[in-house]
Amino acid sequence: MSSLLLGGIVFVFLSAATSMGMVVRGRLPDHHLSPESKDAIRLATAVVGTLSALALGLLIASAKSSYDDAEVEMRTAAARVLLLDRVMAQYGPETDHARQLLRQLIERRLSRGWSAETTDEPSRKAPGEYQDIEAVQGDLRSLSPRDAMHHSLQARALDVSGMVAETHWLLVESGSEGLPWAFLAVLVCWLSLLFTTFGLQAPPNPTVLSILFVCALSVAGAVFLVSDMANPYIGLVRVSDAPLQSALERLGKP
Repeated sequence: MSSLLLGGIVFVFLSAATSMGMVVRGRLPDHHLSPESKDAIRLATAVVGTLSALALGLLIASAKSSYDDAEVEMRTAAARVLLLDRVMAQYGPETDHARQLLRQLIERRLSRGWSAETTDEPSRKAPGEYQDIEAVQGDLRSLSPRDAMHHSLQARALDVSGMVAETHWLLVESGSEGLPWAFLAVLVCWLSLLFTTFGLQAPPNPTVLSILFVCALSVAGAVFLVSDMANPYIGLVRVSDAPLQSALERLGKP
């Protein structure tokens, strides 16, 4: 589910809850909304409000952690690709084909995007990314080192290429991660309950309706941002691919 759609659904739920509270308010006997009744409602909903704030805070922290980890992963992957290219350049012209394969891998990664859904599947007769890096490793294994220095460079290149492959498989295995949907569903239920009590206690005048509308929109916006940051390679708030772009410019140089 897209983040915009999720935010829109939350906004609809909260607006419907507010409207339901106002409808119920008009049908309740007056003594149900006496000052004592309203005080009891406020005390009860204060507990739910506190829990909602804590839950939303945990979701924000989790999403920010996922975003930060993805940003570090992007920079680390770009650095490893550059290191692999430089090690192969030091080995000699025998690695020219492997270096070209590595460049094609990065070009395809940039064109497809940085997500498990796009990097692990063939498209337009192009192999999946795991096949690209395995082809580079195959070229490296086929080298015949002439001396100890070349043997050391070959071993180092294979080690770094293994780390690049590991980054890919970590991305694939974590591709299904995101927001804990059960946790989010409970949070939306709590927020809907709160907005129902707002509509139950507030007089239905334009000022109150405007404030409640803005509040519902603000909460929906927060859920949208949390959802978007929890999927840092897609959506509006995404990790920049500038490190890979910069790495691509340096690949293949003598």
